Amino acid sequence: MQTVEGIPVPTKSNPEKVLEGQVSPYEKPKKAKDKTGAPPSRFSLRMTAGWWRSLQCVGMGLHFLASPRPPNPDFVKFIPSTLASKKGRFSLQFYLPEAYKKDPSSDKWPVVVNFHGGGFTLGSATDDARFARVVLDKCHAVFVSVDYRLAPEFPFPTAVDDGADAILYIIENAAKLRLDCNRIATSGFSAGGNIAITAPIRLFDHCKTAKVPEYRIIAIATWYPITDYTLSRAERRALALRPEATLPPTLTNLFDASYLFPPDLNLSHPWLSPSRASDEMLKESIPPNVIFYTCEWDMLLNEGEELAHRLQQPPISKNVYYTMVTGVAHGWDKGPNPMKPPPKCEKLYAECCKTLHSIFKEDETHPSFLDILPKLPQILHSKPKDENGE
Repeated sequence: MQTVEGIPVPTKSNPEKVLEGQVSPYEKPKKAKDKTGAPPSRFSLRMTAGWWRSLQCVGMGLHFLASPRPPNPDFVKFIPSTLASKKGRFSLQFYLPEAYKKDPSSDKWPVVVNFHGGGFTLGSATDDARFARVVLDKCHAVFVSVDYRLAPEFPFPTAVDDGADAILYIIENAAKLRLDCNRIATSGFSAGGNIAITAPIRLFDHCKTAKVPEYRIIAIATWYPITDYTLSRAERRALALRPEATLPPTLTNLFDASYLFPPDLNLSHPWLSPSRASDEMLKESIPPNVIFYTCEWDMLLNEGEELAHRLQQPPISKNVYYTMVTGVAHGWDKGPNPMKPPPKCEKLYAECCKTLHSIFKEDETHPSFLDILPKLPQILHSKPKDENGE
């Protein structure tokens, strides 16, 4: 049994069925219809997503019971969408360090803009509250979790548009919020890990045609993201170390059919599949530091590892801090055990935030440091330390 955003799902492998209109599981899909087959009814997708969302609420409720308990947001802001074609509004949930609350005169706080997981279909902005607690404690940064709009009601690219809009709101309101718009990081888990990468690309593209106040995104912390939709789920499962521990087709088919719409959507679009973006685009739009986590038993391991290595190598040449977490499946850190947090997550969250804090402090002391030196000391390894640090 494994979990998806707190939902227990069976790990027994199910046979991969070819849907009507879908290409062979081992062909490379190019359009959404190649991956999802004949478009399912959007109404039926909404009903199915609603059922899974109800289960997810129960699972995450259990997840939050384990000690140490995660914090509640200090306040919530509802902001209008400005970049998406489907207008509306969504919320940003703000978690504040104690020093921020005790000293109203303090300003220029670094900020981590976070995106939850759930296949772009499930989840909410509070799901990563455990990570928020560690960010507040270790990074001394404001944590802003984005309740971006979900598919199937809002398919691609709404989630990415909302992600870029959230960052844009932080930039334009930095003084009022007492934030440093030159010390922004993004973070995210699973689908949110994708948005943590693609929202900066989306915002970079927006800045080509619109006037935006000066800002700097200096880091990304992405956890087990999906990065290449031109890979079929069957191909991913076949290459996984433990195919039986990967997400079942029941869920992955729902996620793909909900988010990948309309049927002629190009799966190589860089806002969807950052692994398909050009070297030039990644070099220009991705921040200088990328903290990248993958899971050993995850079907997304290979594409994540390949992107991490590509970002590190010339001509992109980012500072990549890569860890493959051994012995865990996708979304292991959201387990619904009310007695204790999932194994390894507290230690790994702390390591991630220690790196983020170092990046924030270095940039505060030497604003141009990252522009002068091409590399920070890198932590790039295929096998992480175990829980005993060995």
